[in-house]
Amino acid sequence: MSKVRTMQRLWLAVGAIALAACGQGGKPAAPAAAAAAGTAAAAEGPRIATSDDLVHLEYQVYGQGEPAVLLIHGWCGNAAYWHAQIEALRPYYTVVALDLAGHGASGANRTDWSIANYAGDVALIARQIPNAHLVLVGHSMGATVALAAVPRIGERVIGVVAVDALRSVGLPPATPREIASRIAPFRADFVGATRSLVSDKLFEPGADPLLVQKVAYDMSLRPPAMAIPTLEKLLALDLTSITAAVHVPVYAINSDLAPTDAQRIRQSLPDFTLDVLPHTGHFLMLEAPQRFNPLLLKDLAALAARGAR
Repeated sequence: MSKVRTMQRLWLAVGAIALAACGQGGKPAAPAAAAAAGTAAAAEGPRIATSDDLVHLEYQVYGQGEPAVLLIHGWCGNAAYWHAQIEALRPYYTVVALDLAGHGASGANRTDWSIANYAGDVALIARQIPNAHLVLVGHSMGATVALAAVPRIGERVIGVVAVDALRSVGLPPATPREIASRIAPFRADFVGATRSLVSDKLFEPGADPLLVQKVAYDMSLRPPAMAIPTLEKLLALDLTSITAAVHVPVYAINSDLAPTDAQRIRQSLPDFTLDVLPHTGHFLMLEAPQRFNPLLLKDLAALAARGAR
């Protein structure tokens, strides 16, 4: 596909496609009903927060519906990776797109790049959002961060949507030797290794080369002092310690770039629902928003309906 189709034309098509996917009148019934009830919502606009370890965190609020949807990017990403979802979601929900510490416009003055600290970033921002209910939507590492944030936020979280993530739930974490082997190329040449990872492994053959290049260059320019220890912590993480504390529904929208063993995942997350979007890679929300957004809207409507019971 051309760059225009990928980065502009699909952006314009998102609103119409989302309306068509939402059923009668183009509005998900549960969010519209909640908004009509006058539930408090955050005012739109850019916002900042300061973490306990004094990291400056930036986020943007769009829309004023209920529940609030927190969009959490993945490793070396940023809030802009959700740009093709904002206009589809904002008519129905309060949408919060955030930059985790060390990413995007947020500060990088942190020494412990643990998933727990990233979850603390999300929980801090959630406390500044007045909505009664929250749904956490996380891409890749962002989905793990979302799961870790659930118990920190508490009963306001009514569900999680994972995007091309959680395939390793139920598997043992990598060994120290495996982690060292996987990290070594990034220590030797972070820019080259990151661009190779994105270009060679995270997109399907035939993907838009301009989009592939854009993502590869974006991610490779994150600070290695943040990116490498974050990747180490992520690879070493025992997901069992996180999933045991998650008692909300978890929906997943995964690509078919690699298989997802839903049966194994349900042993750790019993309320797990999976959709697979064919012919997409790791960044499916960027690659195919016209097909991804209706699935996301469907999951959010289902979670909103369940949370209103």
